[in-house]
Amino acid sequence: MQIQLINAGKRFNKEWIFRKLNLTFNSGGRYAIIGPNGSGKSTLLQLIAGYIQPSEGSIQTESGLSPENLSVALAAPYLELMEEMTALEQVRFHHGFRKLKLSPEALLKAAGLENASHKPICYFSSGMKQRLKLALAFFTESDSLILDEPTTNLDEQGIELYRNWISNLDPQRILMIGSNDKSEYFCCDTLIDLRDFS
Repeated sequence: MQIQLINAGKRFNKEWIFRKLNLTFNSGGRYAIIGPNGSGKSTLLQLIAGYIQPSEGSIQTESGLSPENLSVALAAPYLELMEEMTALEQVRFHHGFRKLKLSPEALLKAAGLENASHKPICYFSSGMKQRLKLALAFFTESDSLILDEPTTNLDEQGIELYRNWISNLDPQRILMIGSNDKSEYFCCDTLIDLRDFS
């Protein structure tokens, strides 16, 4: 798998967030997207995931798939869970659209949420919600894993879970992490600083 951004740019109204991005992401690559607040880290990750479209340029893959058809799993603090559902219902609902590497029950156990599996998500703490988002991303079958500020709201136990999942990631999976915290992208060997593209 290879994802290429060719002269990609994104603007909102008349303000350009970034321009002329020429980047290549290869299978097994570990990439950190860094830059100050407002530099476009989240925007770039959503662009690659196919959530939004570029204002200029294009995103291509070696297989010719468009971004919205890529096999991508995304976890980010701004993504919402279905709060009227229980955790188990949410995972089963997700599993109806995306193949999981674990059963719904095993996924919740891996996230340390097995005792809250029948609890409505609206009663979860912010840290519990983040654990569930991360677990859904890590354990969804996908060629690419995109994480935006992954340890937001996590306690020490949650951060340790995150580090263990990263350490055991499929070596062929593309990993992209948007963050300014080195402890979040400790595993990344390629840094992409968006200040170079403003």
